Amino acid sequence: MQTSRINIVALVTAILLVATVLWGQAQGQQGQQPQWKDRAEYDLYVEITKTADHNKKLELLNQWQQKYPDSAFKEQRLALMMESYLATNQIDRAMQTGNEILAANPKDIRTIYLMTANALRLTNPTPEQLALAEKAAKTLVSNLDELKPAGMSDADWEKGKPDLMAAGHTTLAWVASQRKDFLTAEKEFLASLKANPNNSQVSYWLAGVIREQKDPDKQSDVLFHYARAAFHTGPGSLTEQGRKEVEKYVTQLYSRFHGSMDGFDELRKLASASAFPPEGFKILSVYEVSAMKEEEFRKSNPMLALWMTVKKELTGPGGAQYFESSVKGALLPGGVNDVKRFKATLIEAKPAKNPKQLIVAIGDAETPEVTLVLDEALVGSAPKGTQLEFEGVATAFSADPFNLTFEVEKSQISGWPAPAPAKKAAPAKKAAPAAKKQ
Repeated sequence: MQTSRINIVALVTAILLVATVLWGQAQGQQGQQPQWKDRAEYDLYVEITKTADHNKKLELLNQWQQKYPDSAFKEQRLALMMESYLATNQIDRAMQTGNEILAANPKDIRTIYLMTANALRLTNPTPEQLALAEKAAKTLVSNLDELKPAGMSDADWEKGKPDLMAAGHTTLAWVASQRKDFLTAEKEFLASLKANPNNSQVSYWLAGVIREQKDPDKQSDVLFHYARAAFHTGPGSLTEQGRKEVEKYVTQLYSRFHGSMDGFDELRKLASASAFPPEGFKILSVYEVSAMKEEEFRKSNPMLALWMTVKKELTGPGGAQYFESSVKGALLPGGVNDVKRFKATLIEAKPAKNPKQLIVAIGDAETPEVTLVLDEALVGSAPKGTQLEFEGVATAFSADPFNLTFEVEKSQISGWPAPAPAKKAAPAKKAAPAAKKQ
């Protein structure tokens, strides 16, 4: 996605004004002012400050360094070089220059911040560069109050601290993710969000490092933080295009994970309102949803659930072995899960009248699945669709087409219609008496 690079720049510049003000105030606290070596050094400095082209400015800065290596303004020169390196996207050189500045002034908050925030712009960072970024970020989050410039009001300092703290934790998370330490990255991104809950880019990154852990118990958090990045609007949110891209992504991810879009609107509302999921937040996986439905089905229709379990095992790759070891010769359903008899629908009776064999369906009313072999013929006949109940001993099985054969005693089957009673013959009519002869 393209949102990450755009928001890295936003993240870097969001607090730069604060850091620059802090640096300026710190510079104002210096005691004795340094002196120029000569007029030429001063003129060179003036030319540098008037040059807008940062590549040209770097050439002039290098001249200054070569001509006046021991300048009293060495620290200011390094700060200007670092600024131009950042402007020309030479982040590696900017980090090296920042390290030089901190060697002379370990509490230079502007340099500490710039190294912390701009480290995220490094491409394929080396271990040494990661170490520099980590050191600067740790200084920011561990010793922040020690960096407060003298003369700055406590109110202004407290106002700027959350953004500085968030930047430090974000960079520590980024360093950890570069090292594939996703658990530490998660911890640091969470700390960053606590300092600045509105930073949707951090929410997006947080979702990514949690997902990298491949922990099934954390997938709800993954979906929540992606949803936060997609649906949070206002200060700190992604661009409209960025939100649309993340929304499309989290929608697909949610559908695959949950098995449907049920509950997605509720997730949208929660993520829009808060940077953190509520306590006990849980999105069921498609497997958990299936298991829950299966459990509900098992409770509501234990007979059919038992039959489907048996059929599933018989039609699986180990069906023949399952039949031999667990089904053949067993009285089924045999009271398993309190099921005493299977309910079945008559498909065909053989022969149609006084049958000794019935073909029945259990899973639905149409599919022949079971053959019942009776110990003695049933009396009479029954129409297709007659509802029967039975138990019996499983004796044979075929996988294709599926059929399970049971031997059933006449007393083990119910629902067969009783034969209609035979009609009594009508009594013979008496002949009329013969007429008497006259």
